[in-house]
Amino acid sequence: METQFSEAWTKMVEKLQSWIDSFVMNIPNLVIATVVFIISLLLSRYISQLSMKLMDKSRLQESMKNLISKVVSIVVVLFGLFLVLGILDLGKALNTILAGAGVVGLAVGLALQGALANTYSGIVLAYIKHLKFGDWIETNGFEGEVVDLDLRSVTLKQPDNNLVYIPNKLVVENPIKNYSTTAQSRVILECGVGYGSDLRFVRDLVVETISKAFQAVENEEDVIFLYKEFGDSSINFETRFWIDSTSALEVAKAKTKGMIELKEAFDKNGINIPFPIRTLDIPESFQKAIQGKNATEE
Repeated sequence: METQFSEAWTKMVEKLQSWIDSFVMNIPNLVIATVVFIISLLLSRYISQLSMKLMDKSRLQESMKNLISKVVSIVVVLFGLFLVLGILDLGKALNTILAGAGVVGLAVGLALQGALANTYSGIVLAYIKHLKFGDWIETNGFEGEVVDLDLRSVTLKQPDNNLVYIPNKLVVENPIKNYSTTAQSRVILECGVGYGSDLRFVRDLVVETISKAFQAVENEEDVIFLYKEFGDSSINFETRFWIDSTSALEVAKAKTKGMIELKEAFDKNGINIPFPIRTLDIPESFQKAIQGKNATEE
């Protein structure tokens, strides 16, 4: 029994000694591998910044520049890892890792279908010329300024200063309304006037009021006035004009200003803006019955 224990102890000591010897012999390789990995990290950051500076001179979108710089940085780091594995003589381990990575990658890909779809959609959005930082867009029921566009989501800054993060997949699959594709926005103002109004006078008054209230309206011909329908209590019309802004908030402000100006102009000229009312039609027989009852009580 003691002999067996002694042999086992001797073998364990020899094994530990071989490990220590191997570690000591590989210390230079470990030092070199560590230095190479640190250099690859620093180099990836430098190359990423350099690529951003070079792409600043191009016409690529900001989101596309960020994407390319990140990809370049990842490629440099992966190249450094391959060098480290080669220095440590872990070629067989590398083959094993790559073989296992294929199986794991398949399982991860099935589990992360949503995330991968967002990543692919982010790359697609980065190529779209009509969607860039600073644009005011409306999509998926949300409206705001595009402040960030990465591989996961599109970030919108709403008029109330809140941030909305919309997954890239939803943005790609649903319609996008971009208010910033032109230098101007159209304001549509709806109202109604009473049936006793002079329609030609109302039209001329509205066009004149709007053209004087907004500098972007150079002449009265730029204001479009259309009567829409005979409503229940009013004759409804619609006024359209342009303002020098692509912000939805500025459009709302212009609409508010137009409503104030039109209300003041209508009040000065005695034009009524009617509202729905109810008229009670009481039969004469019922009125006489009530009057007779009141007379009897008196």
